[in-house]
Order: sequence, then C-alpha cells, then structure tokens
Amino acid sequence: MDKNKIKEMIAAGQAILGVELGSTRIKAVLIAPDHTPIAQGNHEWENQLVDGIWTYSLEAVWDGLRDAYADLVRNAEAEYGVKLTRLAAMGFSAMMHGYLVFDKNDELLVPFRTWRNTITEEAAEKLTELFSYNIPQRWSIAHLYQAILNKEEHVKDIAFQTTLAGYIHWKLTGRKVLGVGEASGMFPIDTSTKTFDRTMIEKFDAIAAEAGMPWTFDEIYPNVLVAGEAAGVLTEAGARMLDPTGSLEAGIPICPPEGDAGTGMAATNSVKVRTGNVSAGTSIFAMVVLEKELEKVYRELDLVTTPVGDLVAMVHCNNCTSDLNAWVSLFGQFAEELGVDVSVDQLYGTLYNKALEGDADCGGVLAYNYYSGEGVTAFDEGRPLLVRLPDSKFNLANFMRANLYSAAATLKVGLDILLKEEGVQVDSMLGHGGLFKTKGVGQKFMAAAMNAPVAVMETAGEGGAWGIALLAAYLVNGEGMSLDAYLEDRVFAGSEGSVIEPDAVDVVGFDAFLEKYVAGLPIERAAVENYK
Repeated sequence: MDKNKIKEMIAAGQAILGVELGSTRIKAVLIAPDHTPIAQGNHEWENQLVDGIWTYSLEAVWDGLRDAYADLVRNAEAEYGVKLTRLAAMGFSAMMHGYLVFDKNDELLVPFRTWRNTITEEAAEKLTELFSYNIPQRWSIAHLYQAILNKEEHVKDIAFQTTLAGYIHWKLTGRKVLGVGEASGMFPIDTSTKTFDRTMIEKFDAIAAEAGMPWTFDEIYPNVLVAGEAAGVLTEAGARMLDPTGSLEAGIPICPPEGDAGTGMAATNSVKVRTGNVSAGTSIFAMVVLEKELEKVYRELDLVTTPVGDLVAMVHCNNCTSDLNAWVSLFGQFAEELGVDVSVDQLYGTLYNKALEGDADCGGVLAYNYYSGEGVTAFDEGRPLLVRLPDSKFNLANFMRANLYSAAATLKVGLDILLKEEGVQVDSMLGHGGLFKTKGVGQKFMAAAMNAPVAVMETAGEGGAWGIALLAAYLVNGEGMSLDAYLEDRVFAGSEGSVIEPDAVDVVGFDAFLEKYVAGLPIERAAVENYK
C-alpha cells in the first residue's frame, strides 16, 4: 500500500489501533484494513519494588499509555502527513494476572500487585487442592485468597477486581469485562460455557463467606466475553484519558481486553488445536492448544484458553531475557570504555551468533537467570548466577550459549511434562518475542530444547500489540467467521516465515545442560537463602 492510500485510509478513520502494556515497554501499533502495520509508538517503563511488592503506579500506567499513543500519532503524521483523529476499532492488552482491587467509589485499595510477585504460595496450594485444578501463584484469585488468609484490612471493601488490561478497558469504555483468554488467568474457565467455572465459584464463595467476606465472586469479578463480541466503545471521558489533546474522537468500538498470552496466540496464528507458540521476552511461556483435558493436575502447567475459549496448556516462567540483557549491556559498557561505537543490534547479533560456536552442552558452564522467583522450580525469590568448574571450557561462545540455554531451561522442565508424560501432540510451534530477534539463534536453541521444529514468521516481531490489533480487526471485520479461519484466510495467507528443525547434536547437548541445571538447583537455593 503506497503512502497516499495509507494517508487517505487514516484520514477516513479506517485504521485500527492495538496497544499492549508489557513488562518493560508499552507498544502501540496502527494497522491498515489489510492488517499491515503502518505506524507504531513506544514508551519504556519499569516495575518498582515497593515494600517487597513488584508494582506499577496507576499514574505510570496512564502516563505511559498517553506517551505511547502520542508517539504513534507523531510518527504517523511525520510519515504520512495526516493527523490521526478517527479509528475503525481499537484494543488493549497487558501483562496477565496480578491483583487490582477497587472499592465502591472506584478507588484503588492497595498498590497494583503484578504477575511477578511470588507471595501467594499458601493460597495457591489451598485453591489447587479445593478445585482439583492448578492455580499458580500469579493468578488473580490466588492474590485475592492470600489477602483473605492474611486478614488484610482492605479485602472486605472490595467492590471490583480486575487485571491491568481490564482496568484500562473499564476506564476507556465504562464496561467491566474481560476477554476469555485474559479471564482464564484470573480464575478457571469452563470451556463449555466460555466463562468462569460455576462449580469452582461456589466452592470459592463458601470459603470466602466462612472468612467473613461481605461480597460474592459474581459481585466483584468482571463479565467474560469471547473474541468478536461487542465490548463497548471509547467514551468521551476515555478519549480524553488516552488523548488529552482532544483530537481523538469518541465512539470507537473496542474489542474485549486480552492478556499477552492471547495476543501472542493471535500474532502467531496459534489458536487452532495442536498449534502452539513460545513467547520469549522478560518472561517466557509456551502454549499448546489441547485436543482434550490433561489426565492429571500439574503444578508446572497452567490451563488457560484461547481468545475464543478453547483449552490451552501453558508453561509460564517468570525469567527469560533479563539476565541476558544485563550481560549484553555489560559488554556494551566495555566496548564504550574502549571507545568502540557499537549499535545495540550489532552487539546482540555478535554475542548471540557467537553462541552458535559453543559446545553443544556449553562446556560445563552453567547459568541461572532467576531475577525473581520461579514457580515451575518452586522458588519464591531468585538470584542470577554463573557457575563453572575449574576445568570447564570457559570462553565467550560457551558463556553466551549457557545464558541462552538458561533462558529456555526452566520452560523445558515444564514442557517435558506436557510433551513426554501427557503425550500432547503439536503440529506447529511458532516463536515470537525478543529472544528471536537475532535471526536463527534463539530459534535454533528453542528447537533443541523442544526437540521440535520452531517457526518464526516475519510478522512475529510485531508482538502482542499487533495481536490485539488483529483481535480488534476481527471484531469489526469478522463477518461471522471463526477466529482461526479469519487469521488463516485474512491475515496469514501467504505469510513468509522460517522454520528450524532440531539438530540432533543440539538436542543431546541441551539435555545434558538441563541435567546439570536441575541437579544444580540447590546452588541457586543456597544463594537465595544466604545472599540477602
């Protein structure tokens, strides 16, 4: 599409906006009716550790949203010479899970507790036993029940609990709703009704009443919608919250808010049964759309849903690229001290590609990337570590390979349960996120970890903001099509991508690394216990 046509399309209000609030970046993507990204905006941010709780202030949320949107508007105007004032549709996504609770006056009761907090072990264990269904620590219901168990003063005053995406959607539309995929990270979903599981709700209401809570689950939780259902429109007040300049017009349809898992599935065309995707950034998770329920309850495996409510098994790990990024930054500082001007892309590309020269098992070099706790391996806190024997082959290639392996190691622990113990079949696995930006490296090592082909599409780098934009497009253009058919026929038809098959030597090497990794977990635990 040439620039003049894009200009006319933007002026006519035919573009579609998707915004996703990730852990370190808020990204806004504008797409054309043919789903091609035509402009984007960004805002960098970081969570804060306040009184032992990982959080973002609501002021930071809105400042970041406005900045990312304003950046997109500026970039679009600079590129196409037209001011963005109207849109065909829009959608908002964010980090899943966590704890956002409000009183009857819509006031935040306690600071936002993000997915990153591992402070709900007692509640998660008790709810898993009560429901016979895995409830991870980061899930919203675990945070709620832990607050009840802790006898926190604010709990009796809760009038509404939601997620970050749900909060933004509520403020922009006035509607307290969630997409089913996002909702599945709050509380278990009944895949036959596509909403919260009624039997489990009754069990939770019983223990909440026993604890003296004056509310019921239905009174404080949002309503659940599937992709394609009407979820409200941008109000005048919402338009001013997003765009204080007054340029953005109200009345824009907004799709159900989804979490980063659901947008990752949309962005990688992974919503059909026996498809899957790996999202690798600050955190890492793999998702596989299941043909049937799992045989057993596993604490290492979450059961969530696609944006249309089909069952998905997810292995979620809190830690992925944070430690890698720290090491790359260190090398960048070293280059700067030498007076060498190296771009960020060159730095990452050089170091990642060097890892390809390393030994398949990393030559005895072992790395733990635990910035925070890790549920799959039962850690409430983390300590980044590098461990080696005196006779390990310690060179740059093995050092980088060990750190890249570490980014996927805990994920593999969970995936082995799904693929080996449960025998789940996967026809295709697609990778997206920062780990895959350096072509062929993260993809090659992920294929070794999974012992399965891993594909990366050209569009995968657009990420979750593009994924929620696709769901917004589906809302207004779906015309009765199923979501998987819409993505297959309207979005990804003819899309190019690269597939890397697992290398047998790499597979054996990764397994050898993982054996040492698991055996060495007591080293990590000793660091957590003794280095304060």
